[in-house]
Amino acid sequence: MKNESGRFTKALGAMEILSLAFGATIGWGWVVLSGDWIKTGGTLGAILGFILCGFMLIFVGMTYSELCPALPKCGGEHVFSLRALGYNWSFICSWSLALCYLGVVCFEACALPNVVEVLLPAADIGYMYSIAGYPIHVTYVLIGFFSAAAILIINYIGIRCAAKLQKLLILALALVGISIMVSACFTGSIANTKPLFSDGISGTLSIAVMAPFFMVGFDVVPQAAEESNIEPRKLGKYMLMSIVLAVAWYCLIILSVSMILTDQEMVTKNLSTAYAMEKSWGRFGDVAKYFVVFGGVAGIMSSWNAFLLAGSRLLFAMAENKMIPSWFAKIHPKYQTPSNAILFLGGISCIAPLFGKAMMTWISNAASFTTVIAYGLTACSFLVLRKKEPELERPYKVSHYRFVGTIAILLSIGMLLLYIPGMPSGLGKEEWIILVIWGMLGALMLILCKQKYRKDKIHLQKKTMNVN
Repeated sequence: MKNESGRFTKALGAMEILSLAFGATIGWGWVVLSGDWIKTGGTLGAILGFILCGFMLIFVGMTYSELCPALPKCGGEHVFSLRALGYNWSFICSWSLALCYLGVVCFEACALPNVVEVLLPAADIGYMYSIAGYPIHVTYVLIGFFSAAAILIINYIGIRCAAKLQKLLILALALVGISIMVSACFTGSIANTKPLFSDGISGTLSIAVMAPFFMVGFDVVPQAAEESNIEPRKLGKYMLMSIVLAVAWYCLIILSVSMILTDQEMVTKNLSTAYAMEKSWGRFGDVAKYFVVFGGVAGIMSSWNAFLLAGSRLLFAMAENKMIPSWFAKIHPKYQTPSNAILFLGGISCIAPLFGKAMMTWISNAASFTTVIAYGLTACSFLVLRKKEPELERPYKVSHYRFVGTIAILLSIGMLLLYIPGMPSGLGKEEWIILVIWGMLGALMLILCKQKYRKDKIHLQKKTMNVN
């Protein structure tokens, strides 16, 4: 059925919301990068890095848990910040988050062809060029392109189809994750987890500043809140639950891989998680390795599916409020989806494989930075709305809101400082180039849209005041 505004179909129940949030968080990184995380921070250092990120996200998530049920409208953070902080700050928040969503769909479009390389090493055909030392083959690009096209079509034809796919992917992902953890209990050794820390505090912080990109996911719920058919007050609880589940997932995967593989094997083997299962299962190792790769595929698809869904809703909301061209605000008359926004994000992901593996690192680090900006501005919106609109109906109300909001802001600022040049975990040249280009595009978009729509008689602030 359609929602009250008649714009979207209310098709997301409790399981769909939780699978959307958790599935958005778990991609392919846990298969590809678990060994790198352990080498960077040590076993305990890598785990602490994700816990530190999760600690920040719990406080940020509590601000979301109040705002989302109070303002259950397509756009999430965009709606919160527009109502609380006004047009300019809302644009900064929304544009920052847009890079995150764009970054994830590009990341997954580059990650999926890597799976095929693992399954079929001889499939690399038609060398074209190299980027940062990584060769780009015709087959790599084609696999990424057709996969992106499939995800695009699923989202284009309706949220019900996307939601059903998401639940199946989460089931597959859970089976693989449980298998890895059980294998570590029977064949792993605590002695293998040494060194517990690598490069001291610098290693742990390096994991902590990278983690937001791999932990982002709970915030897809506000983007799709208008399409939910559950009680608004429960939306916040599912977001917080997804954060806890994601932290637990990454920490247990890191511990499991570290218990099974020795330090030397961690250095010499790619796809550490898959190799850990191969070693653990002995003569059935090849089957186990491909089983993990299958789980990685499920992770890629679930994250890709969720972020294309969320990103398209964010672009729709921005266009509806005159921050980007109105072309993005079109809703398909039959499928009730933001069709043009889906086509745009899906189209970008189709060409992402042309940039190869190097993009996976660059875009994830740059998008982590802008994600934290959006989190900080959302926490600011939480505090401002409590002061500006104390009478706003809040189905889920956070206790000690000043403390929660202030801690969320301070933790966001602290995390941002870790990205600056000179810090052990500072971003590299390529990441800053991406951020500068994105910022310049945003400034240009803001100026052009303000000029184009300055005579528009729609009063944006008044419009957002009538969300409920």
